[in-house]
Amino acid sequence: MPNELLLLIPGFPFLAAVWIILGFIFGWNRGEKGERETAFVAVTANTLSLLIMLGLAIYDFTHGAPGYVALFPWLQSGTYQVFFSLMLDTLSLSFGVVMATINLLAVRFAVNYLHREAGFQRFFIVMSLFSCAMLLIVLSGSALLGFIGWEMAGISSYMLIAYAWQRETATEGATRAFVTNRFGDTGYLFGMFIAFTALGSTEWNVLLQDHDDESISGMVLGIMTMGFMLAALVKSSQFPFSAWITRALEGPTPSSAVFYGAVMVHAGIYLLLRLEPLIEQVPLLGNILLLIGSLTVLYGWLGAQVQTDIKSSLIFSTQQQTGLMLIAIGLGWYTVAAIHMGLHAMWRAYQFLHSPSFLQQTGWQAAKPVPAWLRKQHWLYTAALQRFWLVPLENWLLVRPTEALAREAQAFDSRVVDRMTGTPSHSNMLTTFAELQAFQQGKLRLESGIGKGSGVLGKLMQWVAEQMEWLEDRLLLKKGGGALGERLRQLGENLDLVEELLSQPRYLMVLIAATLAVIL
Repeated sequence: MPNELLLLIPGFPFLAAVWIILGFIFGWNRGEKGERETAFVAVTANTLSLLIMLGLAIYDFTHGAPGYVALFPWLQSGTYQVFFSLMLDTLSLSFGVVMATINLLAVRFAVNYLHREAGFQRFFIVMSLFSCAMLLIVLSGSALLGFIGWEMAGISSYMLIAYAWQRETATEGATRAFVTNRFGDTGYLFGMFIAFTALGSTEWNVLLQDHDDESISGMVLGIMTMGFMLAALVKSSQFPFSAWITRALEGPTPSSAVFYGAVMVHAGIYLLLRLEPLIEQVPLLGNILLLIGSLTVLYGWLGAQVQTDIKSSLIFSTQQQTGLMLIAIGLGWYTVAAIHMGLHAMWRAYQFLHSPSFLQQTGWQAAKPVPAWLRKQHWLYTAALQRFWLVPLENWLLVRPTEALAREAQAFDSRVVDRMTGTPSHSNMLTTFAELQAFQQGKLRLESGIGKGSGVLGKLMQWVAEQMEWLEDRLLLKKGGGALGERLRQLGENLDLVEELLSQPRYLMVLIAATLAVIL
């Protein structure tokens, strides 16, 4: 296969998303009648990506993995050059097959699960973008290309958590996940900055080589690796960044399966496995991973004891398992962690997809009671029930400052930008049903909709708008219609009379005869 065709692996899902978007814009796949085409395009794209991944995995088994493949130069600035490259080694190909299989199963499951949903096309657009994003993360040959997939996956998760955007819990959970993951992304960006500065590249084959030749100091190498580690820990919801994922289950079950049960939650673990050479060169980082993994396992285990719904129980169990993977990486058992990651991803995907019918099939009427030993430890039980107060801590550190910044931006837009551009103030808009009722009953009055112009052109446009408003108010909207309204009414009556006459056969024959005379 020519190297350029390898781009079709993430390209097929991306093209599927583009096709569905165009179909929705131009109207050929909207509503229930467009579900079949939308589903066919999404399932076919994921199937083709999986088939190519399987072919590469078989080639790896028989001939060995191709390794680093530079396709073409992508960005260049001075001495810095970035290639559009892929890393096709055993790690990426094996996890890529697992991930592509899970994505295909989830997409196919969603075809029936979301039948006749108002957001059917929207769901498959985002799912296709997410498949493209995860394939970029797994196959990228550079940290920069991987970061593009990293961000696409984050945006996709945000949009599907807020799939039911009418519910406040859904939008709040989406905002929490988005803000927390952006905090982790700063670490990724910082790691790339150090890599560019110290090594002049973000290609994995440059970053992951042995640096014993003192081309980069051990401290700088450790700081760079810690930046990538921060992104990985947040993305995989490791302690203390564990609160956001338990509030991110508001999306449809298929998206919960691929995002937080099986695929995206393992993206951080995959990144740490990719960083194996760097972690080996800085032993302190392994100890940090060992500590964080142990705390995550403890947090997930205690939190799972007090859950009353199946999806929350599964997500706490996922945190336990990813914490165990982190412990294995900290101990240097990278192969064990990779095998655990693949097996857990497949099993957890099955459990999440099975969860809507699990209670009906098992006949459970209520959640299992909290263990007796935990009920006796009141402080520990309260801590587990409150999820160790990570949610209010996250609110205080990340969510509330972001919401405050959004309010300030809205105030600046309303008080400064709107006045500079002459846009009507938001205060003149009816934003609630109660305000609409008050306006209809005459209890609420709005100011003139004409904005205040600034500058010569703005003042001129304001004067023209005021004259048009006067014309509309005095001549058209005045009681009785005004003078112009009276003339228009008389014209309308005359036209009605002409139409009535032409509807009679004799006048209609005269009109036809006159038309033929003119033509001939």
